[in-house]
Amino acid sequence: MIPADLNIVREHLTSRIIGQKAFIDSMLICLLSDGHLLVEGMPGLAKTTAVKTLAEAIEGDFHRIQFTPDLLPSDLIGTDIYRHEKGEFEFRPGPLFHNILLGDEVNRAPAKVQSALLEAMAEHQITVGQRTYPLPSLFMVLATQNPVEQEGTYHLPEAQLDRFLMQARVEYPTRDEEKQILELDSRQLKVVNKLPQRRLPQADLFAMRQDVAKLYVDAKLNNYIVDLIQATRKPKAYDADLARWCRFGASPRASIALARCARARAWLDGDNFVTPHHIQAVAPGILRHRILLTFEAEAEGVTTDHFVEKLLNLVAIP
Repeated sequence: MIPADLNIVREHLTSRIIGQKAFIDSMLICLLSDGHLLVEGMPGLAKTTAVKTLAEAIEGDFHRIQFTPDLLPSDLIGTDIYRHEKGEFEFRPGPLFHNILLGDEVNRAPAKVQSALLEAMAEHQITVGQRTYPLPSLFMVLATQNPVEQEGTYHLPEAQLDRFLMQARVEYPTRDEEKQILELDSRQLKVVNKLPQRRLPQADLFAMRQDVAKLYVDAKLNNYIVDLIQATRKPKAYDADLARWCRFGASPRASIALARCARARAWLDGDNFVTPHHIQAVAPGILRHRILLTFEAEAEGVTTDHFVEKLLNLVAIP
């Protein structure tokens, strides 16, 4: 059974975000798996609101950064300030030292800023000059990007994309959901700063992560995970279309992510062990930003989600 404290987080999210169940689940899975989330969707789909709502329900510091082309690495990591009265430099931490970081429109930042973010995401530390500073134990980056507008944007390097545990795609709401959004907005106009009665303590979150890590995964399922990732690298062994569509497959980091996120998915479902269903449920979010398609696939309108769907249908389930 999911602890009451995590249910408070989920309930706070669903009270502010209508629909978007897959997006909310992705945030909770990344939170439980100690990973970062890349969120892709059109403007106005509550991506920023969802991340801020998640931060409201968790004990810790939250910071939002609006990425722009003129952003500097020091705007993220901080800088050394000379203290005249002491006659020495003193480090002033930047936004990266917060527990939950929202990177809005992350693909608008240039390469130098992306490299600064890369070290923080990969190693939970930042380097300024010759000194290295550890980041908080709870450190989670949730970055958003617009899938359509390309003017003034920079392509995220594959190395950085691989550091995101999952990528969530936020879709337009249904007609009924949009009506509920209008009703929710009318109610919120009458309520000022409605926060959860209790925030999830970090100690409780770390205990939940330990429980998730202990969840049983059968050796056959580990083989299944490896087979899925190997199939992205050697698609010709499975299907001619997969071979035509895929330029580069996923890294071993994808195998680790599949196992970790499948455990979190099973734990959220109230199960005591991982099944193939849990692996297949998280596979699209883990693989869609790690598969590099060919130009031929793009010309045919094939997306990474199409590729993953076909992959799951072809690789044998143990």
